[in-house]
Amino acid sequence: MEAAPSSSSTSTSTSSGGSVTFYDFLDRMRNPASLDLVRSIKSFIVSFSFYTPSPDNDGKKVQDFYLSMEAAIREHPLWAAATFEELDSAMEGLEKYVMTKLFSRTFASVPEDAKIDREVSEKICLLQTFLKPEHLDIPAVLHNEASWLLAEKELQKINTFKAPREKLLCIMNCCRVINNLLLNASMSENHALAGLDDFLPVLIYVTIKANPPQLHSNLKFIQLYRRQAKLVSEAAYYFTNLVSAKTFIVDLNGKSLSMDEIKFEESMQAARLTQTNRATQIEASPTLQGQTDPTPTRMHDKEKDTSGGSNYPYMDAEAGELTVGDVERLLSLYKDVVTKYTSLYKAVRHLSMSKTENPVPHSEGTSFLLTQPEGTNTKIDHQREN
Repeated sequence: MEAAPSSSSTSTSTSSGGSVTFYDFLDRMRNPASLDLVRSIKSFIVSFSFYTPSPDNDGKKVQDFYLSMEAAIREHPLWAAATFEELDSAMEGLEKYVMTKLFSRTFASVPEDAKIDREVSEKICLLQTFLKPEHLDIPAVLHNEASWLLAEKELQKINTFKAPREKLLCIMNCCRVINNLLLNASMSENHALAGLDDFLPVLIYVTIKANPPQLHSNLKFIQLYRRQAKLVSEAAYYFTNLVSAKTFIVDLNGKSLSMDEIKFEESMQAARLTQTNRATQIEASPTLQGQTDPTPTRMHDKEKDTSGGSNYPYMDAEAGELTVGDVERLLSLYKDVVTKYTSLYKAVRHLSMSKTENPVPHSEGTSFLLTQPEGTNTKIDHQREN
């Protein structure tokens, strides 16, 4: 079997390099000479709201826009003497800006995506209760909890980003950890690499352990909106393997594993029963709402704080302490905070309007700015029209 590509062959830069690329793109868009490019970008983003979501058609529109903008940038005076790397950086910046702006419109844009996400996550939750490495024929020499945990953490970051490139980097970083595990095992343990026969089972196991949020939607988003010229080589290899891992998990049954089929069905049924009973107990008992087991968590102990913060017990909570049962309580607290904030805002606004102070005049020459993509701390200037 073909071995996984070496990390050194990657055509995708690091996250820090991606930030520099993005900021350079924004800086160039502030130049008055880029007015025509800014207009094209704004027009494309606005036009997207006119169409009913259709993932395949939306993906084609975005890919066509990338190509047209690449041609425009190549011919633009600002990039007249640009190298290939500089042009590529401009396109990376463009992709991040456009897809961050369009994220809410393009990510999981149809109900079917949310349904598949839920089904995949629920099945993984069941598998987590009994699946072991040996069920996937993972050799003992590759049993490395530290490496697996690191790979899981990288994969779980995927939902913290909105740009296709950054989501893809999460997948690549996860797979590089696994690939390094295989390489180290081959050198230190004299384990003959079996390529995909070793790599894919470990990736499947890591994916099940990680249960990354909205896995289906994230894979679909990358496939549709990552520039096609960048889904090649190492990136394509790792991405395709995770797609295969997801497909394997969706279709997984007793015949897929080194496990007795009857034992598999019994384990799945027991896991379903446990989840059903747990959900029933939480709904029936107010004292269990916000907990998935009878042992109080450190987070709930914080409710006993007498320092005045007992109304908001999650203030000092860590993400890993939260449970599914906490959602209802968090929603209630969120509504409480919003209600108080709204009342306070109205009171302050009423007080301000009642004053007779003259407003402070705006400074002349203030430039207008495009709204920055959420999650970034910089802006593209609107170019002032004559």
